[in-house]
Amino acid sequence: MSPRVERPASTAVDRPRLLALIDAFRAVRVVVFGDLIVDEFIYGEVARVSREAPVLILDYDSTEIVPGGAGNAASNVASLGGSVAAIGVAGRDEAGRRVVEVMRKRRIDVQSIVRPAAYRTPTKTRILAGGVHSAKQQVVRIDRATVPTLTDADRRTIAARLDAAAARANALLVSDYGSGLVTAAAIAAARRRLGRRLRGVRPPVVLVDSRYALRRFRGMTAYTPNESEVEHLLGVKIGENVRTLERAGREVLALTRARAVLVTRGSRGMALFQPGRPTVPIPIFGSDQIADVTGAGDTVIATMTLALAAGASPVEAAHLANYAGGIVVMKRGTATVSADELRQAVER
Repeated sequence: MSPRVERPASTAVDRPRLLALIDAFRAVRVVVFGDLIVDEFIYGEVARVSREAPVLILDYDSTEIVPGGAGNAASNVASLGGSVAAIGVAGRDEAGRRVVEVMRKRRIDVQSIVRPAAYRTPTKTRILAGGVHSAKQQVVRIDRATVPTLTDADRRTIAARLDAAAARANALLVSDYGSGLVTAAAIAAARRRLGRRLRGVRPPVVLVDSRYALRRFRGMTAYTPNESEVEHLLGVKIGENVRTLERAGREVLALTRARAVLVTRGSRGMALFQPGRPTVPIPIFGSDQIADVTGAGDTVIATMTLALAAGASPVEAAHLANYAGGIVVMKRGTATVSADELRQAVER
């Protein structure tokens, strides 16, 4: 049964329409394929300055392990009410074991995650410090990144599981953090599989978030790069220059041949580009006093994917993604947004 909510004749974004789309998220099944990363947060209280070096000594408080990368995108799909299956690679090490367990507890289907014995799960460790009555701030980050050393058998297994998952899904979300796991060929095959399932109903919904290789993925439904990624891709500086933003957005649209490109701009909001339509600037939702942007892009693409799969126009999906992004950046750490929080934001 299709989860789509039929769009009224008017293309104006209105509150009842957005609320109906959020309700429709429950009928959407998304496959999230990409790089699974462990986000580790170590919290401590500032005790004193070391005599050995001009550094802080922290009294250890606690450690938190949460899914990052594709795992965070999948977590957001689940928290927003959608059904989600994760396809990726996690090691059998302690970090991999713990992050898969957290994903399972978040109602994410983890059966298709490949677990090679010799693989070390990429981990980003953030150490946060503060006083007893003050918010803790990040003081250092340690990255333990690994390039997947996958065998041909591993890659065949991933391809087969991606194909099988796409055969049961309404949408595909691709989260590429540059490890080499995500390839254009794998996405094209999954897109064809999704298209066969939805033949005669609607075009397949495929969204891509690629940190370093956006040019490789063409003809998808939508892309959600942040402004710095657009600047790096095109070799330009956007800043406050609206004309440069317009040219850059149109160039990314032409390069990717997408139905829509949503450029996220931090405290400056978002800008939606579509072929043959005027650019839609979307001001930031909530306060511009941002607490933490960690994983905000994952929240944006998860919301946009669910909305488009539920039948939203790109403008409607972008507005919902903007609400979700505005909520999540007010939370600390790698956070998610719930369907109830999104409803409350729309109602306000």
